[in-house]
Amino acid sequence: MNTTDAAPRVPLGRLVNRTGSVRRPTTAVRIFRVVNVVVLSGFALICVLPFLNVLGSSLATPGELATRPFVVIPETFTLDAYRYILSTPTIFRALGVSLFVTVVGTFVSLLLTSFMAYALSKPYLRGRRVINFLVVFTMLFSGGMIPTFIVVQNLGLIDSLWALILPVAINAFNFVIMRSFFQAIPDSLEEAARIDGCSDLGVFLRIVLPMSLASIATIGLFYAVSYWNTYQNAILYINDSTKWPIQVLLRQIVIVASGMNADASVVDVVPPAQSVKMAVIVVATLPMLLVYPFIQRYFVKGALIGSVKG
Repeated sequence: MNTTDAAPRVPLGRLVNRTGSVRRPTTAVRIFRVVNVVVLSGFALICVLPFLNVLGSSLATPGELATRPFVVIPETFTLDAYRYILSTPTIFRALGVSLFVTVVGTFVSLLLTSFMAYALSKPYLRGRRVINFLVVFTMLFSGGMIPTFIVVQNLGLIDSLWALILPVAINAFNFVIMRSFFQAIPDSLEEAARIDGCSDLGVFLRIVLPMSLASIATIGLFYAVSYWNTYQNAILYINDSTKWPIQVLLRQIVIVASGMNADASVVDVVPPAQSVKMAVIVVATLPMLLVYPFIQRYFVKGALIGSVKG
């Protein structure tokens, strides 16, 4: 490659005229950049400070929490709140339940949602408009808590972990995003695969899914967060305390630490309620915070491409 034909590098912060010459940014441009950095940094700080307050309060002593209304960096660090939360093997069983529900539920939801979205993205499918309308209709109106409970009970799912997965296996909003993403894939790619002898399932597995990793990763994150934070369904359908997910158990710990009536057999000692509440928030959100960086690069791309076709 001839280096003389390569485009000249433009120094950072310079502007290029229509003629191709480089000029320095004007004073107005510099002021805009400074104000932009300051404003966005302020918004970022506003978003980060509550997390730092939660983490700092969970590590602070009772006396410091009583005298300081806002703690970011504790004067004296203590792990009493975390020792209290981890004082029983029950919490590890609850973590295992939540992990099972999250992993299995996310897989089942992605499988069913992707199959349904791919089929309903085809204009030649008979009854497509009716089915799409019925799916979108559930975003506005639902059966309600009692009819759903009766259905789960009649299916024999009470006290079963599948009661936390099957009733919410397909989310209408996630379905619409994935269907729009599939509709944006050129038909010529699928036609070429069929000419080479691929069946409909082969086209879906070999052509559509590899091209939809961004959308699948994004929808998978939505489902995983939903399953990890499952609480109401566990309260309604799970009576056996050995099958409680982590969110329900953490609620019991907070109630016990607050001195309210609850099953105190799940813990041994009772530290200050405020530090326990903050530690519970950290324990409940930490797994999702650890997972998010690995799929963050797919998040914006998958959400936007799936919602805007063109």
